[in-house]
Amino acid sequence: MRHIDSDGGVVLVYWSMVAKSDGEPSYTATKSGKLRYTYDASATGFIPYADLTENDVLGWVYNSSVEGEETSAEAKARVEAERTAKVQDQINRANIEAIGLPWENI
Repeated sequence: MRHIDSDGGVVLVYWSMVAKSDGEPSYTATKSGKLRYTYDASATGFIPYADLTENDVLGWVYNSSVEGEETSAEAKARVEAERTAKVQDQINRANIEAIGLPWENI
């Protein structure tokens, strides 16, 4: 995060979500982004950088992912389900695909 030292206002958040499979080999699916902020340190609800919790910032990230009439909780569930589905797709493909050259088996 980038913030202003004088008042603790956050101006930029870089975030990344990684879904990872259990076991070996490991499969992953990542979604990332950045959030830019223009803040008002005198506004109700302003939280200075030093007082932020992980849940506060994750709330910002999920709010930024809202589509249509979704709530932030629904956006969180959707984004997590999308990453989980991508990992599962990788696992499924690995079970039906093979890598190599046919003449290497001779």
